Amino acid sequence: MTKPDYSYELAALDRGFSYVSGVDEVGRGPLAGPVVAAAVVLDASRIPSGLNDSKKLSAKKRDALYDEIFATADVSLAQATVAEIDEHNILRASHIAMVRAIDGLKRPTDYALIDGNMTPRGLTVKSETLVKGDGRSLSIAAASIIAKVWRDRHMVDLAQQYPGYGWEKNAGYPTAAHKSGLENLGVTPHHRRSFKPVHNILYQE
Repeated sequence: MTKPDYSYELAALDRGFSYVSGVDEVGRGPLAGPVVAAAVVLDASRIPSGLNDSKKLSAKKRDALYDEIFATADVSLAQATVAEIDEHNILRASHIAMVRAIDGLKRPTDYALIDGNMTPRGLTVKSETLVKGDGRSLSIAAASIIAKVWRDRHMVDLAQQYPGYGWEKNAGYPTAAHKSGLENLGVTPHHRRSFKPVHNILYQE
């Protein structure tokens, strides 16, 4: 199984770019909660070992790497709210979050490696898209870990305010427990009204 490496970053540095970031987002599929993006510029001399696509790591490993990435890299986190998801659409909202994350780095990046096959609209720096980038580029893998851990923790916090939907376990994804919570308890302010299962319940009401 191939693991992410630093070759895309090195190729950009070889072409004269000086501050190369990896960018990823998490939370396109859930029915509730924000979509979260992270941008990470790794220090080539202090890359945490074990970086990989966040989906391939245990929660414990992700938590450990989360702290290590923050300690060694330039990290920026951003989100697009539920209101923005409903106003635009989930793809556009995830791109808004990505641009915000890139803009939030301590030092402006001059080259962004973007997970996926689309360049976010409004991005002002040179960039390259990488399909399944979190499994190919170490910087994107780091960004995927940051975004996922932060969003999972955020959904645990929201679950304490709105119990009964199972967000502490499902992070807002449409599991059976979440759908049953929606049917029994109704729609919260954190639900995405433009998403069909939520829209249908509102429509029934």
